[in-house]
Formats: sequence, C-alpha cells, structure tokens
Amino acid sequence: MSRTVDFKDLSGDYILVDVRTVGEYEEATINGAVNIPLFTDEERALVGTIYTRKSTDEAKKIGVDIVSKKLPEIYAKIHELEKEYKDVVIFCARGGMRSASITELLCALGMRVKRISGGYKGYRAFINETLPKLNEEVTYVVLHGNTGVGKTEILKALKADGYNVLDLEGCANHRGSILGSVGLGSCLTQKQFESNIYEELKSAKGKKYVFVEAESRRIGRVLIPDYIHQRMKDGIHVFVDAPLDFRSNLIINEYTKAEECNAEICEALRGLTKYIGEKNIEEYCKRVEAGDYVDVVKELMVKYYDPMYMHSSDKYDYALSLMINSVEEGSEALKSFADKLEAENEEINEETKSEDINEIIEE
Repeated sequence: MSRTVDFKDLSGDYILVDVRTVGEYEEATINGAVNIPLFTDEERALVGTIYTRKSTDEAKKIGVDIVSKKLPEIYAKIHELEKEYKDVVIFCARGGMRSASITELLCALGMRVKRISGGYKGYRAFINETLPKLNEEVTYVVLHGNTGVGKTEILKALKADGYNVLDLEGCANHRGSILGSVGLGSCLTQKQFESNIYEELKSAKGKKYVFVEAESRRIGRVLIPDYIHQRMKDGIHVFVDAPLDFRSNLIINEYTKAEECNAEICEALRGLTKYIGEKNIEEYCKRVEAGDYVDVVKELMVKYYDPMYMHSSDKYDYALSLMINSVEEGSEALKSFADKLEAENEEINEETKSEDINEIIEE
C-alpha cells in the first residue's frame, strides 16, 4: 500500500494532521487540519541551526532525541483519530523528514496513516493552479452599497438558504475598513486567505452565479488575487441602500458586542486623523467611551464613509438597485434576482444545445 498521496487525490473519510510547529500551523494550514506538532517553534529553530552550522547527522540525532520523548503522546492522539476516520493523512512543510519519518514509524506500528507528497508546499502549488480555474467558472454578482447597509449580513442569509457566496471578509477575518479588525482579532495571512477562498469556490463548483461583496483589492493585510478582483469587476453589479437609522443600528450592533471593543474602536479611529482632524477624533473617542455611539456613527458615515464610497462606486452600471429596511428584505430580493439569472442561463444553454444539434444534423 502506498504511503504517499497527492492532495488533489484525497477523497473519502479522512482527517489531515499537520505535524509542523504551532507557529507554522497558525500562520497557515490546510483547511480542516488538526495540529500535532513534532517540534515546538524553538526546537525546530535549534535543529535548523545545527543542520546549517554543524552537520546533518547531528541535526537528525537532536531531532530524534526531541521527538522520541513525545512519541507516546503522538501515538495516543493519532490512535484516537483512527477511531473516528478511515484514514489519517499527515503533512509537514515539504513532505520531507518530519512527515516521512513519523509516517513510517506509525505504519510500522500498524496504524492507517499516509502522508501528502510535497507537504504544505505541494498543497500551495495545488491552490495556485486550481483557484484561478474555479474563478473562471463563475460569474460574480457583486453587492455595492454604503457602510452599514447589511451587505455582509445579506451574504450570510443567502448562504444559509443555499445560494453560492464568496465571503471575502470572512475569508480574511477582516471587514475591509479602517475599523475592520475591531472585535475579530488579527487578519489572516495571504496563504490562509487564498485557502479559504478556494474552499468557498469549491463548494460552488458547477454553479454559475456567486454572490460577493464589492471590495477594494486590499482587505486588512491581504490582497484579493488580481484574477479574482478583475472577474468581480466584470461581474453583474447590484447596489443596495438603506435608511441612515437602519445603517447606524446595524453598525453599532456589530462593533460594540463587547465592552473591550471601545478601546479598539478609538485606536482605529485615530487612523482617520488626517482626514477628520485630531480634535474631532478625540471628541468621537470620548463619546464612544461613554457609550454614546449613535451620533458618532452617523457623523462618520455622512462626513467620511459615504463620500469616499460613492466616489469609488459610481463607475458601474447596476443591473439592480435596492432600497431595503431589513436584511431579510434584501436577501429575498436578491434570491429572486439570482433565480431569474439562473433561469435565463438555463434557457441560453438549451438554445445553444439545440443549435449544436441542428448543426450536426445539417452536416
């Protein structure tokens, strides 16, 4: 039985095990993988230093000494996974020493384990090859609209009802604005961002239309790949609007879920100093800290966000414009719009098939 497998050939009931360090795993991993590290970050650095400055043999010796002490714990964790899954698939950075050695050892002990050829690097090559192809198969329905109209919430409602959605902000763990990280923690890395996009587009495979929110190319610290951003520009564009009170309430509910968010909000607001002025920012922060959010949110939308957004969005011809008073109202209108698009697409496909058949008969 082969003990290596390409990521693209994985199927069935399996669990991925990332044996890289916690630091490597947290930076980016294959979606769904659990982390059972052979080394800590410090141990990996030590082995690497010995490998570079002394010798391969000495590095291996140190590595074996470190891992041998952890083998009972590693064995126990893999054994528990074997009870739940048919296959346990291991990977490290490049499919080399770490995953190869632990796979061979566990197989010798009778365990059902395989390893990914090429490791995480091989997986990244797969993503770089496959993601552009998935992107070419879809037409994006792009939602535009001022801050707070509920675009993200509408996407979530559409996804819950079975419609195809690419939530770029969710993939990045960042809302895309200067306040985008408030209450969310750190933005994800570029590699993890692209892996998350792959997972969302993979689930839409075979479907033509995918809803997505209009974004500038940068979301937090990640960049939307050029080929996706261009495909979004070439998509079908929809404008969503809502009353100011609705928008301000939605923003307040989203950004003030925890008291500690006030400090994050103020820190982020100071990034707007050159646009709004230091005096105004300090006044806003005082109000935020006092829990007086409504006027702050409305002023920021009217004086800063709305003018900035309208300047960037006025270059599109919208196939549909909506004025909504609830997220449900917006999602229902867009579901009807999507159903109409799909019906029209099916008609075009049937006409194309008929034309092809007629051409064959005539020949």
